[in-house]
Amino acid sequence: MNESQTATQTAGRSHERKILLTTFGSLGDLYPYIALARGLQSRGHSVVLASTDRYRERVESAGLKFHPLRPAGPDLEQERELMCRVMDARRGSEYVIRELMMSVLADTYADTLAAAEGADLLVSHVLTFATRLVAEKKQIPWVSPFLQPLGFFSAYDPPALPLAPFLAKLRFFGPGFHRLLFRLADRKCRPWGAPWQRLRAEIGLPPTSENPVMDGNFSPHLVLGLFSELIAARQPDWPRATVIAGFPRPDLGGSTTLPAELERFLDAGPAPIVFTLGSSGLMSAGTFFQESALAAAQLGRRAVLVVGAQPENRPTSMSADCLCVEYAPFAGLFPRAAAVVHAGGIGTTALVMRSGRPSLVMPLAHDQFDNAARAERLGVSLTISQRRYTARRAADRLRLLLDNPQYAQRAAVVQQAVLPEDGVKSACLAMEQLLS
Repeated sequence: MNESQTATQTAGRSHERKILLTTFGSLGDLYPYIALARGLQSRGHSVVLASTDRYRERVESAGLKFHPLRPAGPDLEQERELMCRVMDARRGSEYVIRELMMSVLADTYADTLAAAEGADLLVSHVLTFATRLVAEKKQIPWVSPFLQPLGFFSAYDPPALPLAPFLAKLRFFGPGFHRLLFRLADRKCRPWGAPWQRLRAEIGLPPTSENPVMDGNFSPHLVLGLFSELIAARQPDWPRATVIAGFPRPDLGGSTTLPAELERFLDAGPAPIVFTLGSSGLMSAGTFFQESALAAAQLGRRAVLVVGAQPENRPTSMSADCLCVEYAPFAGLFPRAAAVVHAGGIGTTALVMRSGRPSLVMPLAHDQFDNAARAERLGVSLTISQRRYTARRAADRLRLLLDNPQYAQRAAVVQQAVLPEDGVKSACLAMEQLLS
């Protein structure tokens, strides 16, 4: 740590500030914010984490103050239908923004305004559109973290988009082509933000030409990239106030202890292939786990299927070399795998990179297509589409991954590069510097 960082850290710890963090989404969106909140709290700040009420127990069990934000989470009967719409590759992002978030924006604003009472700093999320409005109304500085590179929409490092993942193969067209593409994307999604523009006027804020779904999501004070420079280096068209903090470490408040049954299985034979869809894909898994069990059998490999609580995700038939578990801490499981098959959520991608294991990615929606393309360019993974995911095709891709030592070698190199990253510490230092 250099002298300026030490001075900043000391200054931050000697002056307690109230900091409000807001987040929505899956557990992959919640856990990094819990890690940030715990990091800030450990440095002497008064921290509140605001999110949907269904996360209250998880937040409070991490020793943090919680404040509920609308929209509330769905009940169990509604959840399956909702998650299928959320994870739709073509319309999922529009549904989340227009139907779930913008439809109750005034309520979210009221909740955020109450939670921000006395706050010195607000921390937004790509889905907490009200946080910027509260920051402007109350004249409080705000920070906009991005968990994944997709949100920067860089023409110099163009993302793979859910509606057109093939564009990842057209990067050679250069910045001019992609600027035009992003202007078209901005035009398409600009109507999604109409409620945000109306609410600005209602609360007395001046109009802006920014699109809250795209360029309006960047704070002029501090933008945090909570990901590794390995998957996205700083680009000329990124906001000037951007700091790439790195991946948050996975052990801030999380356990790596494996269930006893899983521990026994791992000890009983060679490293298995791990199959998972994270927390967001379990309710729209379809035949993924059945085909995965068959693929492992075709390869003669042991397998661990992390299937969640949904009974329909359990294969109707599988060999004795295959184990189904509802849940397992990935930070403890992935390092003991031969390879990991997953959907490409940024949190799972980070944990796979930290584990030093190669992966096969089957993206479902949102940023997963871009994360998959970036991991493949790193040389640590291969990609397969959900439409083409059958036992035979998955086995063929896994055979390429496991029989070519270059993937394991490259994964080990990447592991050594990302293990030292401490995104929470770097982000806390950047926020304290802003406050000071």
